[in-house]
Amino acid sequence: MVALAILRVEKLKSFGNIGGSEKHTARLQDTPNADTTKKNIRLIGMEDDSPLEVLVKNKIANTTLHKPRKDAVLCSDIFLSASPEYFRPDDPSKPGEWDNPRMLDFVKASRSWLVNNYGDKCVRAELHLDEATPHIHAYVVPINEKTKQLSHKEMFGGNGRAASIKLSKLQDSYAAALAPLGIERGVKGSKATHTKVKEYYQAVNSEPLTAVWSNKKLEPEPFESATNYVARIQNDHQFHVLNHQLADRAFMQERLERAEQRARASEKERQRLEEIVRSLELKTQQLRDLALEDVAWELGLHHEEGKWRGHGHIINIDGPKFYDFAPDQQKGSGGAIDLVMHVNQCNLRQAVVWLHERFGESGAERAAIAKTREVAAEIIQLEPRTPFQLPVEEKSKWTAVHNYLTQKRGIPENFVELLHKRGLVYADDQQNAVFVMRNLSEEPQALGAFLRGTRGENNTFKGYEKGTKRREGWFHFRLGGQPTDPVEKVVLLKSPIDAVSFAMLEYQRLGDVPPNRTLYMAVDNPKSLPVEQLQNIPNVQVAFDSDDSGNAAARVVKELLAQSKRLKCKASDWNQQLLDYGQQLRQQHQQQQEQEQDDELSL
Repeated sequence: MVALAILRVEKLKSFGNIGGSEKHTARLQDTPNADTTKKNIRLIGMEDDSPLEVLVKNKIANTTLHKPRKDAVLCSDIFLSASPEYFRPDDPSKPGEWDNPRMLDFVKASRSWLVNNYGDKCVRAELHLDEATPHIHAYVVPINEKTKQLSHKEMFGGNGRAASIKLSKLQDSYAAALAPLGIERGVKGSKATHTKVKEYYQAVNSEPLTAVWSNKKLEPEPFESATNYVARIQNDHQFHVLNHQLADRAFMQERLERAEQRARASEKERQRLEEIVRSLELKTQQLRDLALEDVAWELGLHHEEGKWRGHGHIINIDGPKFYDFAPDQQKGSGGAIDLVMHVNQCNLRQAVVWLHERFGESGAERAAIAKTREVAAEIIQLEPRTPFQLPVEEKSKWTAVHNYLTQKRGIPENFVELLHKRGLVYADDQQNAVFVMRNLSEEPQALGAFLRGTRGENNTFKGYEKGTKRREGWFHFRLGGQPTDPVEKVVLLKSPIDAVSFAMLEYQRLGDVPPNRTLYMAVDNPKSLPVEQLQNIPNVQVAFDSDDSGNAAARVVKELLAQSKRLKCKASDWNQQLLDYGQQLRQQHQQQQEQEQDDELSL
């Protein structure tokens, strides 16, 4: 049978769709019909391992002139393949097998077609070899070269006849690229295509054994040997039809089972979400105060002319607030507890007990929660804030702290002095190294301090100064580029000493500061990660320790900042790696000196 070219295009209209598609094509989730012993190959986009969503976002931001419409197609998934007769001409019915030279020729021709037609608009292409037949998923950002806007319609057609014409021309182009391999284009025209699909599914759902056996073609002939019989039926077209039918039916059965599994999982998810909604509704009800009208009724007041009257009170209720217009009252407040205290002339504890007797435990709790929230809001609004105070600097202790950082920690003296002059590190009266934690504004303010003990041989003290705002301030500094340049790279590390050590390792490796503006930042827990400030920085490196806790923290950062990449140190931490590197340099220098002395003696 003739091998045919296959091309389909799917619209991806949200970044959620793009992420879901990548989970399948990059095998980021379990794929039941995939053979895990076979490895897929990335054909385009090997140099950038960023998530597909990030690649698409960057392409749109760097190429288009206008913000995408809400209904715009953000990315197009092009599916490329050929019928099984091309990949396994000897036996097309064997899924998961292929002729390797033929497969490589197909890949080369398809990749060239993608590059020639879409260039850098094709941000990624994956070759799948772990399913029944080799195929390619190519992701193209549909940008109109003239308008510099997203336009799937311009590139692939919209709906109706225009789309059919564009898709037909695209299939012509792809088939022409595969023609030298002996792969042909399918018959043009929707009628022929629909007939073939209908016949295909009729064949798949038929009983092949009955149809084949009834015509007696595969029965042994009189006096035919077993060897000749096997050879004859293997060459018979009806035998191959039977194999195709059995393979296709097995494939459809597998898809049906997977669909049923997804349906069961969806039902469980729906039940779980309904339970969450019921729980949230209950919690919302618990947070809502008692209706003041119900409380007024329980207090023995009666509603007349829009006011609640009785016991010498004329009370107007407006939502959670009330006001007493009685001549000897003339005051108001808010909440169930305050209303009970006002009418019954009692204290808070007595009011809670009264509410418990009338509205039960849950009602008293609701009123108490509302009262607490009201008091808390008042405190938040009126109570003055105490600004953070850095530890007092003790200049006489600086030499000891300086020696600790340079001699024990191996940090170059000139950089320690630079940090000291900038006010980023100094000594306190306990001989602690004080690393100043600042926010990320243009004029950073000190909002905390990390303390590292330096007194004695094995001082392990470390901690934060009281009042430190760990979610708002971080120890950080910038190197490279120009001072006014925007930050292009961020390196996240566990501690201030690790941040300094990593920067010095980079400096020694490069022989200079980084070419681009780089921010080195100590973040000891993803809870304090400034996601909003970092989400638009293209290069984020996560250089936490290589132990289990460091790996776990890096995974959390990856979820928060999809563009982040993991860096692991060879030693226990980056400071130890700096010390090891310094020792290596000293040994090399000593060996060089000894070699020079030997050379002089030999002369």
